[in-house]
Amino acid sequence: MSREQKMINIEKDILVSRIAELRDSGYRLAQIGCTTLEDFELTYSFDRDYRFMSLKLIVPREGAEIPTISGIYWNAFIYENEIHDLFGIKIKNIAVDYKGNFYHTAVKFPFGRDNTGRKGEEGQ
Repeated sequence: MSREQKMINIEKDILVSRIAELRDSGYRLAQIGCTTLEDFELTYSFDRDYRFMSLKLIVPREGAEIPTISGIYWNAFIYENEIHDLFGIKIKNIAVDYKGNFYHTAVKFPFGRDNTGRKGEEGQ
């Protein structure tokens, strides 16, 4: 049996408040994923009573910066450091910030490049 899974597009300016509402409604953070298309696409997935719901956030490559949710879900610092180190997205005020040293890779921000070889945002 398959259950419906919601995917909701969200804007950066309401991300933190919407995630706080989900926590207060009993949702647990299941994962934060990131992929590169034209821009970065972040997916925040949550579960409650075996039902998944995801928030999708599109972040432009240039000046990519998002707020942390580690003040709401403390364990999010792991996902957020990973996203920073692999994609080069700046994440403001992470609870535990490894400052670009969570992963040691041969290429800085290995998934921050698109097929043309253009680099993603490299600030920290």
